[in-house]
Amino acid sequence: MLADFLNYLLIDRTLSANTIKSYEFDMQSFLSFLTERKQDVMTVSRAELQHYLAHLYDLGFATTTVSRHLSTIRAFYDYLVREGDVLSSPCELIESPKLPKNLPTVLSLAEVTKLMDSFTGETPNDVRNKAMIELLYASGMRVSELLDLDVADLYLEMGFVRCMGKGSKERIVPIGDLAVAALESYLLGSRQKLLKPDKKTEALFLNRLGGRMSRQGFWKILKQQTRLAGITKEISPHKLRHSFATHLIENGADLRIVQELLGHADISTTQIYTHISRSHLQKVIDDAHPRAKQK
Repeated sequence: MLADFLNYLLIDRTLSANTIKSYEFDMQSFLSFLTERKQDVMTVSRAELQHYLAHLYDLGFATTTVSRHLSTIRAFYDYLVREGDVLSSPCELIESPKLPKNLPTVLSLAEVTKLMDSFTGETPNDVRNKAMIELLYASGMRVSELLDLDVADLYLEMGFVRCMGKGSKERIVPIGDLAVAALESYLLGSRQKLLKPDKKTEALFLNRLGGRMSRQGFWKILKQQTRLAGITKEISPHKLRHSFATHLIENGADLRIVQELLGHADISTTQIYTHISRSHLQKVIDDAHPRAKQK
């Protein structure tokens, strides 16, 4: 039954492998809980499901994690109802936990400049690293989208990149001159030097073995470069994506355009950046206006 559900997520909903693994992990946790209590997944009541959610809180899971588990279970029972295996879902009338509205941490424009200016080496690895990080900030792509790029996905003369987002949805992302220049520099020689004679790959960004760069490899490179730039703030690939969106909003970009660039299915996901922008504006007022704060 679980295998059928995961297959449905792959084929019908075209979710990514990483997302499906997350669903599988959550469902295995839920099924193990039911097995220990000798409960049948097909006849779980709303009260029993609420007991499971309470169990997750008892284990110390954050509200965001509990909410994700409930979302997975809801999708599972919606699938069973759709297939006619159960008449109704025990998730009905169970509200998702209210999530804390934590604003994501972003880099300032000065910090982005420091990061980009820290690339001074000319080895193939140095040139590749600069191209990766310039492109990530220039496009706002997810790190998985960045590392899944092939050479054929670049249209540098026209200044855009084609990437595949969540749900295998293709989008076209324009990039600026600095990212184009970094990519051209990488493609003109460095990538060829990273290729191995016994390996054929269309991957854009290559590791030291000549294969596609991994998320772990990229994460390590970004941490090293952050330290080299003298930036003390914790930086992750996703924070560069947050910074991309925030800086666009702060400079007057339309929210719908930012939604399209980020590949968000729902504009409500993008709206968090308007909150960040308002926080930025408030700080500007507090720092610059002579009567903003009582002396």
